[in-house]
Amino acid sequence: MRVRDWQEILEEVVESSAEAGGWRAVAGDQSGGIGEDLYLGHPSGGVYQLKTYAKNPFEVRGVGTQVARRIDDELDPLFPDEEAGRFGVRSPIADESEAERAATELESVLETHADAPTTPGALFEDVMGALDSPAYGPMTHDDTDRPAELDELSGTFEEAERLLDAELDELVSEDEVDRGFQ
Repeated sequence: MRVRDWQEILEEVVESSAEAGGWRAVAGDQSGGIGEDLYLGHPSGGVYQLKTYAKNPFEVRGVGTQVARRIDDELDPLFPDEEAGRFGVRSPIADESEAERAATELESVLETHADAPTTPGALFEDVMGALDSPAYGPMTHDDTDRPAELDELSGTFEEAERLLDAELDELVSEDEVDRGFQ
């Protein structure tokens, strides 16, 4: 198991050839520490665990690793279905022309949905498409607690949990921050 910076994990997800809309996520407070835990999973793209904390209002630090090659039948019930909240991952826009293209496409999507009957899910899908999001989907998230699914995933990947906790504790110690910024 290779522990890496959390942003490297997100880059791997972004560069994945997995179908963009097939990702699912579970996130919440870290158990017994500062920061948050996040699991990103895709049926064929793998399952990744990330642990992060806000060092200050401008900097998030963290670590992560791939914990499974895919979402299998055992893991599937722990990830949310389409009725959950939503998340999306997006690489920064590279230049002004790309920003203008994305803005024009996004404006068109919003105008289309404003003029026709639609659903929140359909709007979300079209916005993610307009923004060329490489990974998005349903998400279970609790910003004040831990979803039960997060505890079950942590129990399933106990070795990764221990290793990532130790690595995150080391980051917090190096940063001389006794608690994350809130």
